[in-house]
Amino acid sequence: MRVIFLKDVKGKAKKGDVKNVPDGYARNYLLKNNLAEEATAGSMKALEAKQRKSAQQEQQEKEEAMNLKDTLAELTVELKAKSGEGGRLFGSITSKQIAEGLQKQHGHKVDKRKIELDQPIRALGYTTVPVKLHPEVSGSVKVHVSEQ
Repeated sequence: MRVIFLKDVKGKAKKGDVKNVPDGYARNYLLKNNLAEEATAGSMKALEAKQRKSAQQEQQEKEEAMNLKDTLAELTVELKAKSGEGGRLFGSITSKQIAEGLQKQHGHKVDKRKIELDQPIRALGYTTVPVKLHPEVSGSVKVHVSEQ
């Protein structure tokens, strides 16, 4: 029996795959637990339409990420912190503070988990911080830490 998998089934298929499986396995397990549906002509057309729509949405998200990458390259996030002698900070600047500064100062919402800061910033001055906007698109933003 040909079925369209609605969810990932370990060892068998991923969501959206169309495969031939034994009739008993399909009726007694896959269809009963809503893990798959029978591959009829109508369901195949619906699957193709869904795949086209998701591909189009993925392309749109990638284009938006490219635009945001270009915008972030021109921006500088200004942050203030207390520091001691030699420009060392008391504490550090984290990705959360950078995300909040980007939101407040420039109106661009970037998730703090997307900001790839290896080590928190512990010194005054300019730092270029990488930002992963999309699985295929990475950008960077400048962060300027000044004396409070």
